[in-house]
Amino acid sequence: MKVLVIGGGAREHALCRSLSLDPDVTALHCAPGNAGIAELATLHAVDVLDGAAVADLAASLEADLVVVGPEAPLVAGVSDAVRDRGIPVFGPSAEAAQLEGSKAFAKDVMAAAGVPTARSYVCTTPEEIDEALDAFGAPYVVKDDGLAAGKGVVVTADVEQARAHALACERVVIEEFLDGPEVSLFAITDGETVLPLQPAQDFKRAYDADEGPNTGGMGAYSPLPWADPRLADEVLETVLQPTVDELRRRGTPFSGLLYAGLAITSRGVRVIEFNARFGDPETQVVLARLKTPVAGVLRNAATGNLAAEPPLRWSDGAAVTVVIASHNYPDTPRTGDPISGLEEVAEEDGPKAYVLHAGTRRDEAAGQVVSAGGRVLSVTATGSDLATARERAYRAVGRITLPGSHHRTDIALKAASG
Repeated sequence: MKVLVIGGGAREHALCRSLSLDPDVTALHCAPGNAGIAELATLHAVDVLDGAAVADLAASLEADLVVVGPEAPLVAGVSDAVRDRGIPVFGPSAEAAQLEGSKAFAKDVMAAAGVPTARSYVCTTPEEIDEALDAFGAPYVVKDDGLAAGKGVVVTADVEQARAHALACERVVIEEFLDGPEVSLFAITDGETVLPLQPAQDFKRAYDADEGPNTGGMGAYSPLPWADPRLADEVLETVLQPTVDELRRRGTPFSGLLYAGLAITSRGVRVIEFNARFGDPETQVVLARLKTPVAGVLRNAATGNLAAEPPLRWSDGAAVTVVIASHNYPDTPRTGDPISGLEEVAEEDGPKAYVLHAGTRRDEAAGQVVSAGGRVLSVTATGSDLATARERAYRAVGRITLPGSHHRTDIALKAASG
């Protein structure tokens, strides 16, 4: 099977790593990729938002499967362009991807499907914003309606900060605060059958003890020893299947990866948000534990044959991912800094710990890998339990040098400590 992956972040690196280990994959391509993915796949230059260009590339490669990783190409309709060329593609249509592209659309779908979520208001004027903030009170949850690269949500007790964020958005969703721990659950679907993966937990705040601003994610772990072992089944029944059924009823079937961000509240499971693709950094730990070869599962979803897929097989162990971020992230990050220690991780820690690239590029003149984004690398480690995986991950992180970088030191700490 010839596979083309669209994207160039740590999520796509994790996907490419899993695909490279799949015996059914005979050729692996990625566009545009990054310095780490280049070691696994043939890279191609393409505008990931240009559906026709992506479809032309897939056709020229005679790809048997295209996997569209990031949210922006999905919302832009890249999957539609590839699908129109008769090439199987793992990724929802532009219409179905509005489940992530518009918080207001997602709320409307959840209401129609009877999916439990936070009460909310959609606001477009200063008056509506003030009324919504007053109605819910602190802590305030304010979400940009559109895509914001994981940084469009503000949760704060400061009403002026909440108001300022809301006024900066063209359209905003203001909702009640949900108590309880947050969980991420992925599901693969062909628009009818829904196959949930194992749950994970990520860490959104930039610094230890959940301090600092929201980010795209600073680390994750799986499994969740504290969670109800029936959680995935419950979410499938109350959230995932009803959402997929509602989208199919509307004539916009969702085929691809459905990501549910959940709060385990005192009143039960509530949906915080949906994404239309694999989430970073949870993808790293979930795929690290998946034993079933991934290419066939994704192709069955792309071709409407997911009902024939046997139950997924999982490692009994654990996985932990720690993100290394550049200087000044999540504000404007400094780029171009040299990265060292990558070879040491591969030699001393692999395969139990390994590096996945996100914001990197190879500086050919200097002959080294340098930073090229905010979240630069993630280190993923596996082990028989969370404590072992965590120790391996941080040992590998300690081998890497990136001037001015920062990372959280408490990823999976509470879970590993019981």
